[in-house]
Amino acid sequence: MESDNIKELVEKYFEATTTVAEEDTLRAYFSKGGVTPELEQYVPMFQYFSNAKEEKFTKQVPLDTIASVTKRRFNYKWLSVAAVGLLMFGIYFGKSYQEKREAEYAYQETKKAMTLLAQNFNRGTEKVAYLNQFEETKQKVYNK
Repeated sequence: MESDNIKELVEKYFEATTTVAEEDTLRAYFSKGGVTPELEQYVPMFQYFSNAKEEKFTKQVPLDTIASVTKRRFNYKWLSVAAVGLLMFGIYFGKSYQEKREAEYAYQETKKAMTLLAQNFNRGTEKVAYLNQFEETKQKVYNK
C-alpha cells in the first residue's frame, strides 16, 4: 500500500505538482532504506537532494563594493575618453579625406574643360589654315 502511494507521489513529483510536505515524505522514504526494487532507481537522486540541502557555503564573501564601483567608473571614464579620441580622429581624417575627394573631383572637371577647349582651339586653327591658304592663293592671283 505504501509503495503505491510512493509511486503516485513520484509521478506527481516528476509532473511538478507535489507539495512541500509530499516532497518531504519522498525524501524520508528514499533515505531510510528498504525501498522496493522498482523504485530503487530514484534512491541516488533523492539522496543527492538530501545531501545538497545540508551543504553550506563557508567562504568569506568580500563586501568591498565601493572599490568595485570605483573600478567600474574608472573603466567607463577611460572608455569615454577613448570614444572621444576615436571620434576626433575620425572627424579630422574624415575631413581631410573629404577635402582630398573634392580636390580630385575639381581636378577631373578642370581637365575635362581644358580638353574641350583644346578641341575647340584645334578646330579654330584648322579654319585659320584655310584662311592662310586662301590668302596665298589670292596673292598669286593679284600678283600675276
